[in-house]
Amino acid sequence: MSHENEDPKLKHLFDGSDWNVYETKVLNLGVGAPGTDLLEPCCDIFQQATAHRLKYEKSENRSLLFQYGPTSGCFDVRHEIAKYFSSMYDSAMKSEDLIITTGASQGLHFSLSTLVDFNGYIFVDEYTYMIALDSMKEFTTLTIVPVKLNDDGVDLKDLEAKVRERCFKPNGKEFWAMYYTIPTYHNPTGILFSPAVCRGIVALARKFNFVVICDDVYNILSYDEKPPHVRLLSYDARTDTDFAGHVISNGSFSKILGPGVRLGWLEVPPRLKPILERSGIINSGGCFNNYTAGIIGSLFELGLAQSHISRLYEAYKERMKAVIAVLNEQLPESCTLIVPKGGYFIWISLPEHLNARDFLTYSLEHEKIFFIPGPRFALEGDNGKHCFRLSIAFHKKDKLVDGITRLCRALKDYIKTLS
Repeated sequence: MSHENEDPKLKHLFDGSDWNVYETKVLNLGVGAPGTDLLEPCCDIFQQATAHRLKYEKSENRSLLFQYGPTSGCFDVRHEIAKYFSSMYDSAMKSEDLIITTGASQGLHFSLSTLVDFNGYIFVDEYTYMIALDSMKEFTTLTIVPVKLNDDGVDLKDLEAKVRERCFKPNGKEFWAMYYTIPTYHNPTGILFSPAVCRGIVALARKFNFVVICDDVYNILSYDEKPPHVRLLSYDARTDTDFAGHVISNGSFSKILGPGVRLGWLEVPPRLKPILERSGIINSGGCFNNYTAGIIGSLFELGLAQSHISRLYEAYKERMKAVIAVLNEQLPESCTLIVPKGGYFIWISLPEHLNARDFLTYSLEHEKIFFIPGPRFALEGDNGKHCFRLSIAFHKKDKLVDGITRLCRALKDYIKTLS
């Protein structure tokens, strides 16, 4: 065993692995990240925003951008974020409700470690974001409980039964459990939770006093008619007589500006923000990403963020529509797909006796196309073994259309070999 660390000198997260979306020998349809063409303008717009912010720091702000920041993040930055997303959501986002984070993954970890009894539970959809599952498993004293997922969201009867069976009084923390979900353009299935399901989740959270944290990173990526409420948080209305604050919206710029920015935010109700701000992890260093937050503030102030987000949105919309058109025409009749109205992902189901992992092997051998089989998104064994997820984010439309066409051809041939 070596006594020295070896560094492979990688250039990005996917480098050196099966996930390498930059590897031209394989068409990777699995990675949920914006492509090179979409990130290319970032150098120029961030250069402008940085010059703008540093001029302000030097002339007016005593270079406080380089100081420990306020725990929630500087108000001017939170104001710019709130102003933009209020217009996108058609509902008010308040600056005072925001806490700056380094992205949705860190926001989840921070909320979980601060708010939930370590002898408690995390309820998750039976298919969910796989890296969130990996993060949750690090909390070895917490029990993760999968809940059935329907075409319109979580199965409320199953959620209530599992919550009721496990409920207890927390010791030293605000909540005994968390329900983690992606209610808007769900990862991996692409579904949008219905208003009835959203209202039901809030009712159960209030009744059994658990916290709901929503991974809200796709909310403004609506490609059809925008739903009236794009945040589950909006169903936890402060005007309700039984409001206490049980829902947190966990946002990020990774999908709409660039993942390397490492900036996000938690939108939290009044009773929970002081608890989060008293956490030692945020008090030790102040704002989790004070410098970059300042640059992002200038990016919005100059209107550069808005135009960049609009550009990514149009590209994603074009790609999603093109992929769905191919699938509707060429996917084998024995297979089904959930047609998403927004977001990044498409969920395809094979006939139940087939295995998506076996098809992946076939696809790589015959068409050099990679995707993610369903069990990677499930807590339990082979759950979802006949399903797989596609992403529309990284590749340009023409490459996606060609790839999906070849994938459908490979799937038809694969099914024939087993008949």
